[in-house]
Amino acid sequence: MRNPFFRFKQFTVWHDRCAMKVGTDGVLLGAWVCLDNARNVLDIGTGSGLISLMVAQRCPAQVTGIDIDADAVGQAYENVSASPWSGRIRICKADVADWEEGKLYDTIVSNPPFFQEQVHCPDNQRNAARHTESLTFERLLDSAVRLMSEDGTFSVILPAEAGERFITLAAERHLYLLRRTYVHSKPSVPPKRVLMTFVRTIQACGTTHLVLEEEPRKYSSEYLSLVRDFYLNLG
Repeated sequence: MRNPFFRFKQFTVWHDRCAMKVGTDGVLLGAWVCLDNARNVLDIGTGSGLISLMVAQRCPAQVTGIDIDADAVGQAYENVSASPWSGRIRICKADVADWEEGKLYDTIVSNPPFFQEQVHCPDNQRNAARHTESLTFERLLDSAVRLMSEDGTFSVILPAEAGERFITLAAERHLYLLRRTYVHSKPSVPPKRVLMTFVRTIQACGTTHLVLEEEPRKYSSEYLSLVRDFYLNLG
């Protein structure tokens, strides 16, 4: 039976009422996204609140996490309330297409749904979280364009094979790739995920590769450096 919670160094995430559980994708994005100039952060599809909590641990910004699922929002609120940063994180039930606060965000992050095939899993709630019918790439990008400040950033994690299509859709909306990291589970295998950051102006894009395991059960030094501040038992 899956553990109903996941304990990190500075906070605990309960996820038993959330469609999508705590996983490597969310942790990677929360640790990888650049927060150097972050003051107002929007986490689209916050789920359990994991990425919002990681952002709050890493920087003093105000963080807003939104999700369309009532159960996830309720659990994210509880997770945030029990954290050291409850005064800086808001959790709201909302469809990002309708989200309007009268302000723009300098940092937007999202671990979006990505199963585009028509074979759905039996759990309708999990389907909504994982399939792009609930939040298409186009709708996500349209929302980012509308809500991002002029000098802001928009960062996502996607399956590697979806990266080029997402880049094309972003460019059609005048969002341009600034930073990209391909994620490999092992050195000898193709990337499974890609982390990407977009901005409003065309700039030179830096591309890197991150290997999670150098060999079986031995994490790479790069991965350990990225997540060391979050995972227990990593020093």
